[in-house]
Amino acid sequence: MAGIMSQSRIGRARRGFRFRPGPHSEGDIHLGDIAISCFRRSALLLALTGGLSGCVAPGTQRAVEPLGPVRAPVTVAIPPVPLPGTIPQPPATLAATIERLGRGFDGIVGITVRDVQAGWYISFNGLGYFPQQSVSKLWVAMTVFDAIDHGRITLDQMVRIERKDLVVFHQPLRARVGPDGFSASVSELLLAAMTTSDNLANDSLLRTVGGPSAVRAFLARSDIRGIRFGPGERLLQAQTAGLTWQQSYAEGNGFLEARAALPITVRRAALDRYLADPVDGAQPEQVTLALARLRKGDLLSPASTQRLLTLMASSRTGPQRMRAGSGPGWAFAHKTGTGQELGSQATGYNDIGLMTSPDGRTYALAVMIKTTRQPIPVRQRLMADVARAVVTQDLNGPPATPRGY
Repeated sequence: MAGIMSQSRIGRARRGFRFRPGPHSEGDIHLGDIAISCFRRSALLLALTGGLSGCVAPGTQRAVEPLGPVRAPVTVAIPPVPLPGTIPQPPATLAATIERLGRGFDGIVGITVRDVQAGWYISFNGLGYFPQQSVSKLWVAMTVFDAIDHGRITLDQMVRIERKDLVVFHQPLRARVGPDGFSASVSELLLAAMTTSDNLANDSLLRTVGGPSAVRAFLARSDIRGIRFGPGERLLQAQTAGLTWQQSYAEGNGFLEARAALPITVRRAALDRYLADPVDGAQPEQVTLALARLRKGDLLSPASTQRLLTLMASSRTGPQRMRAGSGPGWAFAHKTGTGQELGSQATGYNDIGLMTSPDGRTYALAVMIKTTRQPIPVRQRLMADVARAVVTQDLNGPPATPRGY
């Protein structure tokens, strides 16, 4: 099949296709992707603490030409020694489907599907650096749990949050700040950051664990490659918009008003710079490798691994993204990300996660859209179709040794 490497070349193609990003864009969060009940939040908080061991109105923009699809081959990689009870190599039908979906999407997208037990993966544009946006909350959570594992902080440790800590875009915890601030436990902040993608909760955790340098140190110490961590929500979003951050932007509609006042040429130049070399960029292949290592318990203690997977499985963001393609009886744990928009151009629209079949086979998936002018339903359908292709292939494959969450 055109675009897929022959079996004789597969063993030599472990690194995959290298995507060179072009001059396009990124950054927000869509409130329609988020819904979580108070009952669910209470139950999850109980489990987290011991039971289990940005939406922004687009600015005015000149007419632009549609984006063409990236013409890239699919990479297929096979481990030298497949594990017993697993599919020994990527199914050709799944590889063909991933290539068709990647080529058929009008925009720049990276897709990777990895069998956690067997180790093989299929990748379309998997080595390009794609803006993560809120996907990066996963690395903050990992760093927090690593600090807990090493006794540096605790789940019940209280964190003080004041008005000077407010950020931008989606931050439901803002309603609790008031003139005198409030305190929340680390477990409460993890719940808010990972299940509703609360930016204020995430930045508060980031501050508590030691800032961006602590996350980068965790990634390096854990040998997690191909994943960058940015400067934090406020600086990231300001730079992406073409602004220099001022704390007054966090009050009312300050950020939106300041962004809207910028000349469109300034916004376009800033967005293009960001997308050409995203400071929070990540390679889909490496994202799925990190997810696989998390699932296998290579990165955190057993208790912290279970707690983090529970949070990811309880996320209520992006129900129409990959989750919509998951099958009956499948376990699904994920993290979404959504970037800023400029005119008709959307950026950083992502979903990454773990899917486990009823018989225990686990797959790590990443669908990361760098830039597109396709509407939200089309982006969501692409993500759901990737997950649906995995479910379909799994149903047609040999039985797996049960290895559920």
